Amino acid sequence: MKLPLRICLTPLLLVAIAISCSAQITASAPLSAPQNADEKALQSFAAIHPIDVHVHVFKTDPAFQEMLERLNLKVMDILVMDDTNASRKNLQQQVDDALALVRSSRGHVALCTTFDPYRLSSPSFAADAIKQLDHDFAQGAVAVKIWKNIGMEIKNSDGSYVLADDPRFEPIYQDIARHGKTLMSHQGEPDVAWGPPDPADPSWSYYQENPQWYVANKPGFPSKQKILAARDHILAQNPNLRMVGVHLGSMEKDLDNIARHLDQYPNFAVDMAARMEYLMMAPPEKVRAFLIKYQDRVIYGTDLDLNANAKTSEALEEWQFRYARDWKFLAGDATFSAEGMEVHGLHLPPDVLGKIFRSNAMHWVPGL
Repeated sequence: MKLPLRICLTPLLLVAIAISCSAQITASAPLSAPQNADEKALQSFAAIHPIDVHVHVFKTDPAFQEMLERLNLKVMDILVMDDTNASRKNLQQQVDDALALVRSSRGHVALCTTFDPYRLSSPSFAADAIKQLDHDFAQGAVAVKIWKNIGMEIKNSDGSYVLADDPRFEPIYQDIARHGKTLMSHQGEPDVAWGPPDPADPSWSYYQENPQWYVANKPGFPSKQKILAARDHILAQNPNLRMVGVHLGSMEKDLDNIARHLDQYPNFAVDMAARMEYLMMAPPEKVRAFLIKYQDRVIYGTDLDLNANAKTSEALEEWQFRYARDWKFLAGDATFSAEGMEVHGLHLPPDVLGKIFRSNAMHWVPGL
């Protein structure tokens, strides 16, 4: 059940936030007077001119554009290469479609491109990937995604799994850093992918629908620790490369481990995409303290999608519900029900909310 949301920011504060954003954003038409608590939550969300750094959009629709403008929302459309998914197999088509979306969005959509890791065995792999990425950068792409298939699917000729710190990727990472772009790194999966079945885990339903990523007891499969160690090696080898570990850096149940990584690697930040439920499950005092301490290193994202065959109105209802729910959790102070849990609002300070929902994205992904 989708419950009413209560937001505790004052009108004066909302005005101040909106004014602070106005120097960098062209103001859109104000939202109409809210009729219920959900709309009030979205109006508070919109007042901060939010950025969602992690979405997947597969079609252009006027209703989607209208929502972006109404919520003063900018999103980063992230491309992924997946040979098992028809909508993600053709990289050039993905790039062309995404650039068309960006150009029609009136500044509300940015592109995170990617490269084709399935061509890794080609002698010209790195050179070809760099040529393609540089072309995408010239067209306005602001970041590059590497996905979990690096570490969890693609194999070498000897049957071993290719990890993200494979030397064949290094020229690509250096090129990304040289262009001042950001690497969005999705390495690994939630702990439950390596563990026994756990219907109470927020991610368990995903593995029921996508069993190929449930790797418990698969022979020869690398441990999660080995996959993340390869990512950490990239950070150590490339101190000038900005990296955002998506999905809380695949450390969703261990805030202390995230903190250690943020302390060790100044070129590392994390996004919250598709992992907000894990934060909701954790002790609220600990989550609040973590977000305040690392307020410059955590970026808002959702992993929401708009598929080509989706009914747009239903999809956008889910988008707006998620934005309202997340705002209530981070900004509110009430206890409410969500995802079968009793959730305590964190009531983060306004300046922290401004960083998580907006300015951190602009800092860690220049061009947003």
